[in-house]
Amino acid sequence: MLWPLPRIYDGLMQVTERACLRHWRAELLKDARGRVLEVGAGSGANLPYYPAGVAELILVEPERILRGKLRSRLPAAAPWRVRVERRPLERLQLRAGELDTVVMTLVLCSLPRPQQALAQLFRALRPGGRLIFIEHVAATGRPQRLRWQQRIEPLWKRVFGNCHLTRDSEALIAAAGFRFDSLTRTSMRKAFPLVRPSIRGVARKPLE
Repeated sequence: MLWPLPRIYDGLMQVTERACLRHWRAELLKDARGRVLEVGAGSGANLPYYPAGVAELILVEPERILRGKLRSRLPAAAPWRVRVERRPLERLQLRAGELDTVVMTLVLCSLPRPQQALAQLFRALRPGGRLIFIEHVAATGRPQRLRWQQRIEPLWKRVFGNCHLTRDSEALIAAAGFRFDSLTRTSMRKAFPLVRPSIRGVARKPLE
């Protein structure tokens, strides 16, 4: 990620947050429960929406500037235990079945090995545990926009920290073994056109 981006990212996202993302976060995170791991917590955009039903919140954010913003946003009297983790997901030693909920919002697009990451998270979730997600995706229903995504993606990845415009996150989540409880495909309003196609919802690790 180019060095100025972590400093200006929140500003870039303000209009989209007001238009739709705040509502989506609140809608999805109200059901987070138990021991929760958030991958790529960024500057803490999800923090206001975690309910009291969360027992422990593990916030994974390797980027130093974003991690500093995240710490500054932690409430002084949070109703849950909080740990900010600087190590990337692939270096975490997660035990099988230790998590109740995993949260990924606008991060699966940039993980270097998404299949491996999702397999790790699937293993770490208890049977019946939930994956809550919001992701921008390939514009599969808009051929002209998809072609532009494909043209721009090589440069886009260099500027925006390995962010892929054409990643099929829905297929990746399903291939990891998750089953969708809810899935909404829609436009991320007021976002840059190439990242407007999006999915959001809840996927579950099947009961054994």
